Amino acid sequence: MPVSRPLVTLLTDFGTADGYVGEVKGALLMAVPEADIVDISHDVPPQDVESGRLALARYWRRFPPGTVHLVVVDPGVGADRAAIAVESAGYALVGPDNGVLSPALLVPGAVAVALAVPPHAAPTFHGRDVFAPAAAALALGTGVVELGTPYEHAVVRRTPEPERWGDGTLRGEVISIDHFGNAVTNVVGLRGGTLEVAGIVITVSRAYADVLPGALIAVTGSNGLLEIAERDGSAARRLGLARGSPVLFRAKKEKGEKERGERRESH
Repeated sequence: MPVSRPLVTLLTDFGTADGYVGEVKGALLMAVPEADIVDISHDVPPQDVESGRLALARYWRRFPPGTVHLVVVDPGVGADRAAIAVESAGYALVGPDNGVLSPALLVPGAVAVALAVPPHAAPTFHGRDVFAPAAAALALGTGVVELGTPYEHAVVRRTPEPERWGDGTLRGEVISIDHFGNAVTNVVGLRGGTLEVAGIVITVSRAYADVLPGALIAVTGSNGLLEIAERDGSAARRLGLARGSPVLFRAKKEKGEKERGERRESH
């Protein structure tokens, strides 16, 4: 069901040690006192647009239609990158045009507009002075197309596709490390098989609890992608993994396929 009260989510790299998040919330609530504001996270690594994009991809369509998503991971603030608002799949999103809003932009029918930057806006804090007022206007019912001018060249980032080798092996890579030290890959979870990383071959299992504490495991995460984990530990720290670390996935051969291969080898 659509939201009954204005609902705005916040995703930033501001952290919580300073007052930046408070200033953004203040700007929102001054314009929309009745708004419900949901803090998604303010712990995106500083200036890490890719982490922001992947985080947004997880949640933006998990909220009621009509929700406004405000995303500020903006290393180009004050430069010539555009400030944009996007209407997509019944949601409105506001943020910098650096690819962080890609999950919404990739949906067929998505519409983007370029926002005007007010003369008084601090060139170092568009989150407060540009994006928050735009998000507030959307929360009050203003349509995205009314907020700015049509913008057809928004930056779109995509997760790289794994490379398929001749023998069926998929060469993928780690695309993110989560809070638990799990290494999420760009390989879609497939039924059975092994995942090789840092010279170690790990059988793909169903759930973390399938192995003993301290053991490595590969599972299909809730986003449908294979990830490498250490039960009750950090696989990334243990294996020295980071974004871009290569992985090899080999699917489990079905019984008939295995038998056919054995017959070929016997001739």
